[in-house]
Amino acid sequence: MTELMSFMPPLPVLAGQLLIGLINGSFYALLSLGLAIIFGLLQIVNFAHGAQYMMGALCSYVLLTWLGVGYWPALILAPLIVGSFGVVLERVFIRHLYHLHHMYGMLLTFGFALVIEGCVRQRMGSSGNTYPVPSALAGGWKLAFTYLPAYRLWVIGISLTVCLATWYLIEKTRLGSVLRAATERPDLTRSFGINVPKLVMLTYGFGVALAALAGTMAAPIYSINAQMGSEIIIVVFAVVVIGGMGSIKGAIISGFGLGIAEGLTKTFYPQASTTIVFVIMVLVLLLRPAGLFGTSEQQAPNSSLSGDVSLDFMNVAVRRTLVAVSIAAGLAAPFVVYPVFGMKVLCFALFASAFNLLLGFGGLMSFGHAAFYGTASYVAAYTVKTMGFDPMFGILAAMTVVGMMGLAFGYLAIRRHGIYFAMVTLALAQMVYFFAVQAPFTHNDEGIQGVPRGHLFGLINLENQLTMYYFVFAIVLLGLITIWRIVNSPFGYVLKSVRENEARAISLGYDTDRCKLLAFVLSAVLAAVAGALDALVFQLASLTNVHWSMSGHALLMSILGGVGTLSGPILGAIIVAGMENYLASLGSWVNIVHGMIFIGCVMVFRRGIVGEIAFRLGARRSVSRSRREPAAASGAIAASLSSQP
Repeated sequence: MTELMSFMPPLPVLAGQLLIGLINGSFYALLSLGLAIIFGLLQIVNFAHGAQYMMGALCSYVLLTWLGVGYWPALILAPLIVGSFGVVLERVFIRHLYHLHHMYGMLLTFGFALVIEGCVRQRMGSSGNTYPVPSALAGGWKLAFTYLPAYRLWVIGISLTVCLATWYLIEKTRLGSVLRAATERPDLTRSFGINVPKLVMLTYGFGVALAALAGTMAAPIYSINAQMGSEIIIVVFAVVVIGGMGSIKGAIISGFGLGIAEGLTKTFYPQASTTIVFVIMVLVLLLRPAGLFGTSEQQAPNSSLSGDVSLDFMNVAVRRTLVAVSIAAGLAAPFVVYPVFGMKVLCFALFASAFNLLLGFGGLMSFGHAAFYGTASYVAAYTVKTMGFDPMFGILAAMTVVGMMGLAFGYLAIRRHGIYFAMVTLALAQMVYFFAVQAPFTHNDEGIQGVPRGHLFGLINLENQLTMYYFVFAIVLLGLITIWRIVNSPFGYVLKSVRENEARAISLGYDTDRCKLLAFVLSAVLAAVAGALDALVFQLASLTNVHWSMSGHALLMSILGGVGTLSGPILGAIIVAGMENYLASLGSWVNIVHGMIFIGCVMVFRRGIVGEIAFRLGARRSVSRSRREPAAASGAIAASLSSQP
């Protein structure tokens, strides 16, 4: 009993952390409620939800500082203003994606999140702004075990009230029944005289308004800055997945419950407080794939996110010529551009191609590839610098470690589908990120610096920039050839058949889970090669490489160049690396440009640059062939008739 009492924290500390957990849970519940409504009724994964939460806080701040409008009017005005922005967003952009794979909605809203955050950072900077607590809610009560601020109690109360009222509206009223009918059977609902497009538009606006309401209530508690939405949205996604995508009740219960779990973890084991939500998410999805309150995993519409774009219209000689020209350009590159920039392009090209192997040819959207890239850079840096490994053996060590990690991650993730697969990989990657933050050998924000390039096999000096470039070029070229060989092997054809129709592949006797797991591991190992080379090129392994935004980089490069093509990710890597290098002086504009590219790719050319060119040239070749064939047939018939007596 004495040992148990010594383990228990003091009551004021426990009460204080529970209060913090309830407050965080209030924001988690409101935000996840909005996400659940949007996904459950519209099948859109709203990645801009965090940015819209930030917009609610920023709108309240602007109303106060520029117009003198206080907290209480802002509590109504800010959600209305931001919700109206959501209505415009849905009407102009999102409604064109309802018939497509729901990943397109995620990509589009992710692009808008980047644009919004970049614009706010460009206008207001990165430093936070404070918002005063309203005078009516200042102060608090001194209890026997803790101090209870009045404003925090208000936040908990109003959040719970709004959540319960929304649940009742959606689940228990005629309006909620009409909303569900409009999304499940729009044609039938429209026959009853209901304006379905307007109803869907207002539903999205309402979900966005809930995010803005959470931001308005968070303004007096947290610092208002451009990043406040991106810092919370990943946790909120985990909350929604745990509760069950689209489950209103699950969003509310999971939001408050996980906020409390986070607070208790911070009391007993603070180091795990940042990862506990993701640990719970993985455990829940292992036991209940659809979440605690979900009924079944949501299936995507009959539209593939990616497609294998054929280049068969080119003859073999043309394709070989293009490959030879590309290799020659790679060999000549260090004499045209700075070698370090060229090596960055090569690392990005291999990383994007490894990601595309999984997405473009396996149909699996992973948000966890940053874990493989970043872990490999740490392993290579540590083994080469601290353990004295040869550079090549450092790369092999990184491949081995990441291969085992990919096997474990893939085993947990491949049985999930669609958004659930993406969220599981994201949760696992976040656990790796928080481990990297806390592990002693990573040196936190400083990273592992001064990584020596050394001598390859004790003979070739890689400290020379030109020598290092050709070493990286050779490794990347070997990796790209490996990907080409995988895609064009019998396994590659099976993988593409699983992507197109998994049920049919199963009926033909293929073990699809095993096939997807092998593709996942191969993709992870190839990403590890790119990450290990990154550590040697820049002589640094840092948290940037393991942050989830690095997965966003791989996705951006793939869709920009062309998902499902072999050369598309390479072109995407050249463009993205070029923007980062030559637009770095523009600061926040880089994020804005990235976001605009996401939006443009989703709305205008979903096949990407290479995919669109290949599609149009192939279509033109097909039209030309179809015109020639009837003419040839007519000529043959005429000749036959003329030869008859």
